[in-house]
Amino acid sequence: MSYKSNKKPRENLTQKVIGLLKYQIESGSLKVGDKLPTEQQLIPQYGVSRTVIREAIASLKAAGLLESKHGVGVFVTQPQRSTQKLNLLLQNSHTISDTIEALELRAAVEVEAAGLAATRCSPAQEAEIFDCYYAFKDKKDTQQHTEEEDFKFHVAIAKATNNQHFVDFLTLLGSKVIPRARLLDEVGIEPTTDIDLRLDDEHKEIVEAIAERDPERARKAMKTHLSGGAKRYKALARLIQRKKMTAK
Repeated sequence: MSYKSNKKPRENLTQKVIGLLKYQIESGSLKVGDKLPTEQQLIPQYGVSRTVIREAIASLKAAGLLESKHGVGVFVTQPQRSTQKLNLLLQNSHTISDTIEALELRAAVEVEAAGLAATRCSPAQEAEIFDCYYAFKDKKDTQQHTEEEDFKFHVAIAKATNNQHFVDFLTLLGSKVIPRARLLDEVGIEPTTDIDLRLDDEHKEIVEAIAERDPERARKAMKTHLSGGAKRYKALARLIQRKKMTAK
């Protein structure tokens, strides 16, 4: 592994956009009933990708701060008390225990999603999964952060269940799903490492199982993938702790 020095951790873009939009709502810049700018307007305004904008809006919808009106747009709404517990799920504490708990929650859902995708996915959905798989490989080969491509890969599998609740679940978790880049930055490891090589192998097994319409193999591959993720994050946590102890 190669190490960097004196590099500040990369701020999570989705959480940043969520925070900025929440501030506008809470400060009154955006009032209840106001229409949110379109995705095309928000992308240059915040300097982020369409995926980040969609994740942020989905999280704020789940928190009860935004609502969609079909064919019209997204509007600011009055939050309900019932969303308080849901807000706890949306908050990102940036701790390793929070990451592990999110992975445990994902495993309870995504293992079954992989099995359903192997059973139900259409040719077009299978093609989207492969596109996301190769997009991850391309970013890995050019030594770039792969978080966004990784997230899209999992969302593509969720879509292939043909059950929108699986997609909504992953979108709700948002940045908690794959916080790898933040942890790598914190420990000082370059974005493309042997971790991405292992992820690539695990993704390949999932893709092949879905393509062969083998639900049990797909479930097993996804379980192995997420279990491996938990082990990797724990290893990163130990490196971070060692780094902090050495710095004292």
